[in-house]
Amino acid sequence: MFVDEVRITVRAGRGGNGICSFRREMFVPRGGPDGGDGGHGGDIIMTASHRLTTLLDLRYQNQYEAQDGRAGGGSNCTGRSGEDLTIIVPVGTIVYDDQTTEVLADFIEDGQTAVIAHGGRGGKGNSNFATSINRVPTKCTPGTPGDERTLRLELKLLADVGLVGFPNAGKSTLIAAISAARPKIADYPFTTLIPNLGVVRWGSHRSFVVADIPGLIEGAHEGKGLGVQFLRHIQRTAFLLHLIDVSEWAAEDPITSFETLRRELAAYDPTLTHRPLAVVATKIDLLGTSERLAELQAYCQREGHPCLAISAAANKGLNELIAYVGKQVDMLRKIPCETSS
Repeated sequence: MFVDEVRITVRAGRGGNGICSFRREMFVPRGGPDGGDGGHGGDIIMTASHRLTTLLDLRYQNQYEAQDGRAGGGSNCTGRSGEDLTIIVPVGTIVYDDQTTEVLADFIEDGQTAVIAHGGRGGKGNSNFATSINRVPTKCTPGTPGDERTLRLELKLLADVGLVGFPNAGKSTLIAAISAARPKIADYPFTTLIPNLGVVRWGSHRSFVVADIPGLIEGAHEGKGLGVQFLRHIQRTAFLLHLIDVSEWAAEDPITSFETLRRELAAYDPTLTHRPLAVVATKIDLLGTSERLAELQAYCQREGHPCLAISAAANKGLNELIAYVGKQVDMLRKIPCETSS
């Protein structure tokens, strides 16, 4: 099960109390105060790991508490601090305070850590309050409570390239053809119910990550079809491929499909319309006639959009597509492109 949004409650450990104590030893008539400080409460720490791809575990365990600090002891002994609690989350997770909507952490790298809730400080023992005037203080302070908050965790997959398109546009077939990803492929709509990631190798020891986003339909931003449930996963992609079915079996003409797709993206997040893009005409092995492809290519030329024609099922145009996208990703990463020999 793919889970990309959860709410959890976290409570950092409470600090241990300081104590009031006095030395009592033979031949030491004026031992004085020796009450130790309490230990600090444990922190709640989150760590990102590429080994996780979903927030499923946090859905079923949604309350986390770190260990409290121990009280201080005599002979100026400080109480033991509470152990920190570490929560593992997938790379791409954003942590929000559910009440204030403040972003507490944004995990974009494997191994990245952040303290989400700080443990309470230990209280002071009475030895801290001894002065030249007050040599027998009886004052000590309690530990402070740790942070407690409700968090909303949102997972946005990190990918270089996002595949967007209507159901049965050929996104799953394409990602299966150019990478080792194995999404579900069938001839009915909404076969892809979760985003899929694939690593595409190109050039000499180079690669880029592609995200296959479940299909949209007109009105998706209003909740129709799968709605905008998975559109958050293209917000972190640097480059978008708009897949348009140009086969004779497509329900709409390709230009209408492209414009509808752009409207849905703009309705969800207007910044997506400014993302670098290319149009990919799919299923050219099922054209029948070339009129639909020619119309789309002419439209893209007028609008200034690159247009590439492919058939993932027949392995046509894939090498050219991979090379083009790889160069675009390298430019966005500011990596010098390789020249072919």
